[in-house]
Amino acid sequence: MPSNATDTPGSTFPLQVTTGSDTDLNSYLYPHHPLAVAKSLIQTAQALVNPRGKGIYATDETTDDIESRLASAEGIVGKLYTYAEKRDRRRRFRQCLYESLPTDYISGVILYHETLLDFQMGPVLSNRGIIPGVRAETNAHPLPISPSEPATQGLDDLLPRLQAATRAGARFSKWRAPILCNSSTLPTQAALEVQAESLARFAAISQQAGLVPIVEPDVDFAEDANLQRSVEVHVKIITMIYARCAAYGVLLEGSLIKPSFPQPGLKHPSRPNTSVEAVGLATATVLARSLPVAVAGVVFLSGGLSDSDSVQYLNAVNVVVNNAPSGSPLCLSRLPNLSFSFGRGLQGSAMQKWVGGDEAGAKAAFEERAKACFLAARGEA
Repeated sequence: MPSNATDTPGSTFPLQVTTGSDTDLNSYLYPHHPLAVAKSLIQTAQALVNPRGKGIYATDETTDDIESRLASAEGIVGKLYTYAEKRDRRRRFRQCLYESLPTDYISGVILYHETLLDFQMGPVLSNRGIIPGVRAETNAHPLPISPSEPATQGLDDLLPRLQAATRAGARFSKWRAPILCNSSTLPTQAALEVQAESLARFAAISQQAGLVPIVEPDVDFAEDANLQRSVEVHVKIITMIYARCAAYGVLLEGSLIKPSFPQPGLKHPSRPNTSVEAVGLATATVLARSLPVAVAGVVFLSGGLSDSDSVQYLNAVNVVVNNAPSGSPLCLSRLPNLSFSFGRGLQGSAMQKWVGGDEAGAKAAFEERAKACFLAARGEA
């Protein structure tokens, strides 16, 4: 090499090429991805979205959030429980559903740290062939330059927390980054950059702990953005996330993404008349323009949507992919499996049954919702 030349970053990394019994993992890896770890990450990521239609049950609400939902389902205003009673009620609700999750439809479960570490329910799931995961982010704080926008926290002690989760049986983790969106001023460039950076750093640290990372850019739809604006913001944040993932050497084959559906804001006049087919096409367009081919799968979030809308949107994007012509300029055939990571979209009816003392009804209601999501993730709802 000439004396005035410099190495391209990464060009001197020793290439780890699998041979022999590892021909199923024929990848060039960075040194910080040992072969055994990389193989495990890829296998877990694939298992979370295969066979097509299976998806993730998100049970990572904070203790305050799950208490609020249980109280709302109970419908008894002012009923008081002691701290111990509340804790036991959370444990019993989780255990009721975990022990009966339909394994034909559910591949994994995201747990809150209380459920994983204190209640030790990882083995309850893994013994049934369901993959346990953990929520990684903590709280959000206002972005100083734009105080209305949140910046997600939790990076400082992330590695030891994820290592503890791994010891408790977790095999994947999830980090949510909310993105405010309106017709003109939001999101700011600063908000996009800080959230993309935090998601990429999380993903790298998660893989360092041996856990498949699920990055969750959650674009808000409470304001007045139209569908085109929502598509624009989704494409921008997802593109930025993967640019930062490349900078941190994230193994994309051992990762998933949990995006929101692009849609008009609640305050935009077009929302009532926007068809589910339009949302499906918009969602497929976003992914075709921004998702790297190597990412193992997509598991959509359902936050803020009705049970019906979340399933219809999921079905619509899969129908678009199923029916895409071979010569489509969007190249939709290259997209990975498009599945779900729903919480309220799965457990709402089951929770109503459970608080009324009908455990059998709760299990049946959950299975009914899980089957509907499974069919939607195949475009067959």
